[in-house]
Amino acid sequence: MSEAVKTRGKLIQGESGPWEVVIGLEVHAQVLSKAKLFSGASTEFGGAPNSHVSLVDAGMPGMLPVINDFCVEQAVRTGLGLQAQINKVSVFDRKNYFYADLPQGYQISQYKQPIVGEGEVHVDLPAGESVTVRIERLHLEQDAGKSLHDQDPHFTFVDLNRSGVALMEIVSKPDMRSADEAAAYLKKLREILRYLGTCDGNMDEGSMRADVNVSVCRVGGYEKFIETGSFEYLGTRCEIKNVNSMRFVAQAIEYESRRQVEVLESGRAIDQETRLFDNKSGVTRPMRSKEEAHDYRYFPDPDLLPLELDDAFIERIRLSLPELPDAKKARFVSQYGLSPYDATVLTAERETAEFYESVAKDRDAKAAANWVTGDFFASLNRDNKAIAESPVSAAALGELIDLIADGTISGKIAKDVFVIMYETSGMPRAIVEERGLRQVTDTGAIAKAIDDVIDSNPQKVEELLKKPKLIGWFVGEVMKRTQGKANPQAVNELLRAKLGDRIGS
Repeated sequence: MSEAVKTRGKLIQGESGPWEVVIGLEVHAQVLSKAKLFSGASTEFGGAPNSHVSLVDAGMPGMLPVINDFCVEQAVRTGLGLQAQINKVSVFDRKNYFYADLPQGYQISQYKQPIVGEGEVHVDLPAGESVTVRIERLHLEQDAGKSLHDQDPHFTFVDLNRSGVALMEIVSKPDMRSADEAAAYLKKLREILRYLGTCDGNMDEGSMRADVNVSVCRVGGYEKFIETGSFEYLGTRCEIKNVNSMRFVAQAIEYESRRQVEVLESGRAIDQETRLFDNKSGVTRPMRSKEEAHDYRYFPDPDLLPLELDDAFIERIRLSLPELPDAKKARFVSQYGLSPYDATVLTAERETAEFYESVAKDRDAKAAANWVTGDFFASLNRDNKAIAESPVSAAALGELIDLIADGTISGKIAKDVFVIMYETSGMPRAIVEERGLRQVTDTGAIAKAIDDVIDSNPQKVEELLKKPKLIGWFVGEVMKRTQGKANPQAVNELLRAKLGDRIGS
């Protein structure tokens, strides 16, 4: 990649002028279901090769697909969560192509009549901006199997465990303008699916992956596309297949957009093709020419009737929806007085939000947020633990905050207590009592410690006349003599009373 092409904000600067990047994502999300889309075979991850395969999944002659109604419900649930149109009539089609890991020789998918129509996702960006990414459609389809090329030097093996697993393909409009926007959209989409319980979002297990469509155009091309709806203004797109992490999505877009600008700057044309991203080298490589719909010879699957939904079915699912990230974030800001940033962090995962609300119930909401996003998250991240694996429960963390609020311990002692809680799974009140960590509030004991510090440091006392801020040194010395147990507020008040004439108070 030549040095002449460099990214600058949302634009790429070429030798002949700036270029815009335009991005759309096709996200394949595995439906959270115990059975496959058209058979009762297990969807459990990690089974021995070909151990979760029915005769339908293996493409045996005469085997007929039977729709899994729970997968249909999960697709509708997702559509409602994306604020999308639910189509009451949808059709399953056969998408014909030939791979060794596609035993029927076709994939059952949806083409012209998907189960979910247009929707939208609101995406918050790191700089504080927000963008809306429009959803074009969501359709149900079955996954293919997996070809294994590293098992034998002469043969390719096929594992059909994934064959027939239900996927929701969520297709966005080409509304993203940078690698950061695309990664943020994918993150937000994953949050919504996990809140809804329709996909676990485990990208490392392949249950969520993205096909990334990238094109570049001259500045103003995107605006013309919005005005006219004509894709000719966006340039020729290339599709990067099966990218399985947000970081790789961003890296693939950065490389591919620069590559396309360099091709166009050299006077050549972009070939519309499918490419693969090599995450080790950070480059995209050609895979095959991009197929069009006619290449797949779509036609309605003769073994499946049109899928018809009624209003009562859709409304029942709508009423069962949980509070979603955007609504929860807005409530955390209004109800708990949190900053938008803290609210965003605490609502990123449903489990995190529920944990926080348990900690914050009937307590100082900001203090709860500080503890959850501070020491608690830091400890979990250090040990790569999920909230469900935390040795510190919400009840325990709430009790710790109570001990600070009622003056039993200071904030400094609380941090030491939290470390012990995390190591032992103990409750803070018991730890404080067993280890003698209760805060000293006896003014007589504090006054004696202050007198000892003053008597031992007459020179420091005289220095206070010139440096009033030296009062902080005295506070520190008193805290040392009380092993950090003295109430800091009481220490400050008594010190100022005794040394007031020297610090002008």
